[in-house]
Amino acid sequence: MNIILLGPPGAGKGTQARILEEGYGLVQLSTGDMLRSAVASGSDIGRQAKEVMEAGQLVSDEIVIGVIDERLDAPDTKKGVIFDGFPRTVAQAEALDKLLPQKRLSLNAVVEMAVDDDLLVDRVSGRYTCAMCGEGYHDRHKLTKEEGVCDNCGSRSFTRRPDDNAETVKSRLAAYHEQTAPLIAYYARSGKLKTVDGMADIDEVTRQIEHAIRR
Repeated sequence: MNIILLGPPGAGKGTQARILEEGYGLVQLSTGDMLRSAVASGSDIGRQAKEVMEAGQLVSDEIVIGVIDERLDAPDTKKGVIFDGFPRTVAQAEALDKLLPQKRLSLNAVVEMAVDDDLLVDRVSGRYTCAMCGEGYHDRHKLTKEEGVCDNCGSRSFTRRPDDNAETVKSRLAAYHEQTAPLIAYYARSGKLKTVDGMADIDEVTRQIEHAIRR
């Protein structure tokens, strides 16, 4: 089973990808992680990516597809993959549609995690994590049981991502919608697009995604 998760930053794609990995034996493929792994491996495509990244330039679609091509040959992808952060454009989607049949693979579903922008800004801008164990919290929706103490490990050290502020989140959302709108139309035409309520609680989102991919 091979699926694409579409959703803006903070929609919960990472959480749902982990649940799908555990439940179905799938592997989450993040573009950033794949690029870093390719560079570390020293492969031909990795060296190309390294040169571009070190020059401070954007990695081309050709290189990204090359990295995905290489990654799909790894043994751990045999049960299927979750594409996270890819494709970002219709051109990348078309390239993926050409690549998968070459490997005797197919795309089973594209799951859009639909969100309410205002609620998502509140969700993201209020989150923080334990600096020791990574447990996540929120200023309003998930406070620690004891003020200033992590429920999980007892640490008193917490961190916030510098880009988790309202203005930055709004900017990222605008960019996401601009990039993704054509993708949603592209996959809707193919009949592969399934939309779930990304603002529901985690268990309900999981239920909706599982229903979508089983169909």
